[in-house]
Amino acid sequence: MTTLSQPRFWSRPRLLALGGTALLLLVFFGANAHLIAVSFASKPDCVLQSPTEGAAALRAAKPSC
Repeated sequence: MTTLSQPRFWSRPRLLALGGTALLLLVFFGANAHLIAVSFASKPDCVLQSPTEGAAALRAAKPSC
């Protein structure tokens, strides 16, 4: 009489898929954390002054550098 073997739950393809997913999520959250850190470290109110004075009303921020 032969016994039917149960397939292993943690097979090699499943472990590789889970490892790849974990790596992808780690890169995704790391990139978002870096984006948030850079956004808080930047100075958006410090912009270069344009040489033309006619476009002064169209600036996004005031020059404070």
